[in-house]
Amino acid sequence: MTQHTKRAFILGLTALAATPALPALAQNKTTGTTFVRVPTFAAEDQARIKRATAYLQALSAASGRFEQTDFRGRVTTGQWWLQRPGKIRFEYDAPYSVLVVADGKNVNMWDPRLKSFDQYPLSFTPLSLFLSKQIRLDQGVIVTEVTRTTDGFRLKARDRRKDVEGAITMTFRDQGGKLTLGDWTVVDAQGKSTRVNLLTLNTAASLKPSLFVLNKPSASRN
Repeated sequence: MTQHTKRAFILGLTALAATPALPALAQNKTTGTTFVRVPTFAAEDQARIKRATAYLQALSAASGRFEQTDFRGRVTTGQWWLQRPGKIRFEYDAPYSVLVVADGKNVNMWDPRLKSFDQYPLSFTPLSLFLSKQIRLDQGVIVTEVTRTTDGFRLKARDRRKDVEGAITMTFRDQGGKLTLGDWTVVDAQGKSTRVNLLTLNTAASLKPSLFVLNKPSASRN
């Protein structure tokens, strides 16, 4: 797996990268840090943001199948597991067979074909949007757009604190008043998007702790 392909995996699952056409930025004159202005939403859109926040907050443990499509149209599939706070696992099908695991502190990635192990601080990724103990969409991560769809709505969110950070768009399906996360799309600095579609989502009371342990394999591993 090339470094670019590896980045595509991480981008689709964890990275909130730079993207063009973001809302106007407001300059903090004291620190020089740039911030995205928080939009003013109509009451119905505020209600959608509130529903999405409550739904994500209540999603304590879940699993299912996913399908990821990168900017080239290449499709990969696999299994995912989530245990809030802090833990998620993505297990890609062959021929990639890549593992991506957030253990509460770090995001670890193992490529068995190249015997390559990479590690990223969880705090440097937008996985906190799903994995933090207290989910907020009005502080560090903010919603910048709300769009109605035929069966629900989409929220576009981004890190408010960094003017070079980009956006993630989450689609929520509303079926008979029951909300479900359907997919998310992230965009890199060149405007290239990666979409992760949750083919299935099954909630659970809890999951095996071993699912969220991925240590660097020893050099002798075959």
